[in-house]
Amino acid sequence: MTKQNVEVSDCASRIGMVRLTPSKSPLFSPAVPEPPAALGGNIAIPQKKVLKRLEISGGGVNNISAWVDSIRASSPTRIKSPASPPETEEQSSWTLRHPSALQKFEEIVSAFKGKQVVMFLDYDGTLSPIVDDPDRAFMSREMREALKDVATFFPTAIVSGRCRDKVYSFVRLSELFYAGSHGMDIKGPSKRRKCNIGNQPVFFQAATEFQPMIDEVYKALLKKTNSIPGAMVENNKFCLSVHFRCVDEKRWAALAGQVRLVLNAYPKLKLTQGRMVLEIRPTIKWDKGKALEFLLESLGYANSDDVLPVYIGDDRTDEDAFKVLHDRGQGFGILVSRVAKETCATYSLQEPSEVKEFLVRLVEWCRGRERLMPHQG
Repeated sequence: MTKQNVEVSDCASRIGMVRLTPSKSPLFSPAVPEPPAALGGNIAIPQKKVLKRLEISGGGVNNISAWVDSIRASSPTRIKSPASPPETEEQSSWTLRHPSALQKFEEIVSAFKGKQVVMFLDYDGTLSPIVDDPDRAFMSREMREALKDVATFFPTAIVSGRCRDKVYSFVRLSELFYAGSHGMDIKGPSKRRKCNIGNQPVFFQAATEFQPMIDEVYKALLKKTNSIPGAMVENNKFCLSVHFRCVDEKRWAALAGQVRLVLNAYPKLKLTQGRMVLEIRPTIKWDKGKALEFLLESLGYANSDDVLPVYIGDDRTDEDAFKVLHDRGQGFGILVSRVAKETCATYSLQEPSEVKEFLVRLVEWCRGRERLMPHQG
């Protein structure tokens, strides 16, 4: 494996995805953020170089009734039966285009040979089941063990919309990279394993100047949504999540309206939609795909032909990472979904239990190769 020291200063048309159509008076107007100040330390990847890549992207929920109709039609939570329904022609066609990563396991690992694999995983809906209370999205002991084992063979990162500290409190593995707030808050391993590259920790925050504004909007949203039963506002440090999984469908429009009222006063923030959640983020163009690219660069693999990134995720926000891999023509994405969705991912898995099975099989394959290594020339 190639090893390089890493030292970074502090500092589509998709099924089930709502198209946010700009209005004549956009809810959000672009504003260029000031670069966050470096907090000291030697710079191997200059902070200014990274921040130059931050582009402004606006957007917002402008047609609330259309948004609610789309959510209601595509929401996975409406599939109540634990038994799998008969596969439709559309689902069958989708499965052919995005086959199971378990069924294609041998095909996948054959691509690993001669490559440095880097693993990226979302958290909610990928490593843990989707639950009504976001604070109780615990991963299983078996999943943690599988993840820990994977990290002994490959550099491994968790990329989540959650606050980085919150994700770490769920996972509790110091040998992993963590990218919270949709990749705007990145920290490398505090505990090195044999395949974690570099002697210095990776640490980067893309939106520090937005944190006071995020805190202000958080307090405003708590007040505005207090009258809507089931609504939950989560402060993820550099972004906010308004969860509506436990909100009566009849109140979804009211909730979206309250969120929009608050954000009218904050043109430097944008509103997007995730899986049963409204996401409020700074208008810089920094997402899970950018985080993936940043981590590959931090590991010394930005322009390497010998790296093979694998990203596993379940949410529309993970499509940013899938698209990066698709456009690079290098590595592949695995979408975790029971329903057909248009995606840039190559393979699919249905639920977190299949993700665990995939990781366990991957570890077994790696251990098998280790046993064979002494007998190979």
